[in-house]
Order: sequence, then structure tokens, then C-alpha cells
Amino acid sequence: MTRFLLVPGRGVPFPNHWSRQWARAHRDYRWAPEPPGAPYVAEDRVAALQAVVSASTDPAVLIAHSAGCVTVAWWAQQFTGPVTAALLVTPPQGPPVPRQPLPFRSIVVVSRDDPHCSFPYGEQLARDWGGELVDAGPVGHLDSSSGFGPWPAGEKLVARLAGPA
Repeated sequence: MTRFLLVPGRGVPFPNHWSRQWARAHRDYRWAPEPPGAPYVAEDRVAALQAVVSASTDPAVLIAHSAGCVTVAWWAQQFTGPVTAALLVTPPQGPPVPRQPLPFRSIVVVSRDDPHCSFPYGEQLARDWGGELVDAGPVGHLDSSSGFGPWPAGEKLVARLAGPA
């Protein structure tokens, strides 16, 4: 059975954030790690993600937002596991991030007007990671502040990743 692991960004997502709504709506979605109250420390987040991924041999689809995308990229450089795919939503520009291809299928969602990442940078990350680029249009950081609570288009992307390659 496929596990769906939500990888949080830098802060705690608001209750109406799409990731929080998905966690409430889908019993098989689990936080990896639970959204923290502490500042973002990549090594800590990678270790926490590894703990959740390695807790089972069931295949996993990672669903990351913002700095969570950075966590996934660092995890993929250090560990292997039953991860089959990742949805990487609006990765931020600025923090150091591995640029090697990810060892699993990925979709990288990039916004045309993200205040945390230029479109060309996000487009280059998608290429570097070997992922499929999804141009989300002008959607800000695709978070609660940008008006995204529900995000049905994102759920369709997850379904695509969970299906056969």
C-alpha cells in the first residue's frame, strides 16, 4: 500500500493550507515530520524524514512544499528507501540545495510570481532534479497567503505520481 508523506516547509502551515486540508481529508497521508515550531534546520528535517521513510518498506510518495522540497533533495542525496515519487511544490530560492537528479519520479510545481523563487530558478531546479515542470501560473507561493486552501489540481498531480510510471 502506498504511503503519502507530507514534508512541511519552513514554518507551520495554517489550518486552511492545502497540505493541512489533505492531511485531514486523507487517512493515508502522514506528516514527515510533523510541522515543527522550531526554526528550519536542514539536517534535523532530513533525519526526521528518514525516520518516517525507513519505518516501513511500503512505497512512499513525498509531497513537499517550499523548504520541504529542499529537505527532499538533501534526503535523496544521503539515503535510499521505498520512495517512488515526489510532488515538489514551489521550492524556495536561496538555501543551498543539491542539484543532482532525484532517484525517483518527480513533478516540480513552479509559480510565475512566487515571492520566494523566480520562475527561471524553479524551472532550472526541475531540469536539474530530472522532474516534470508544472507551470502553475501566477499563484504566489501556493500557500494560504496566496489564497490556496483547497488545491484540487495538486491532488490530481499526486494521483498521477501514485499511478504506474
